[in-house]
Amino acid sequence: MHKDWVKIAKELSPLMGEARKSSPEAWTGFGALAKAATAPGALDTKTKELIALALGIAARCDGCLAFHAKEIVRLGGTRAEVLDVISMAIYMGGGPSAIYGAQALESFDQFAALANK
Repeated sequence: MHKDWVKIAKELSPLMGEARKSSPEAWTGFGALAKAATAPGALDTKTKELIALALGIAARCDGCLAFHAKEIVRLGGTRAEVLDVISMAIYMGGGPSAIYGAQALESFDQFAALANK
């Protein structure tokens, strides 16, 4: 195991909560934006979370990989879907996306294993 993605998500959540207290207006706005952006529309929520995972790969954001992989598992996403997302991220982002794509897969696999217990 390269990283403990479940631990990363657990450790980031209280940190983000603490940051939220310092500037509640900004965080409330961010939360509203997240809710609106992930709501079903022309694309369903799972598809939007798969897109968010690809963007997390491109941005090289560990927290993004953890939170979006966890949500993809919760929404019934499959490993095959995640692999397609990773392939597109590598196509668009090259070597750095290959590195973070591998980590995104590890993150998904850890959350999927936890969900299957």
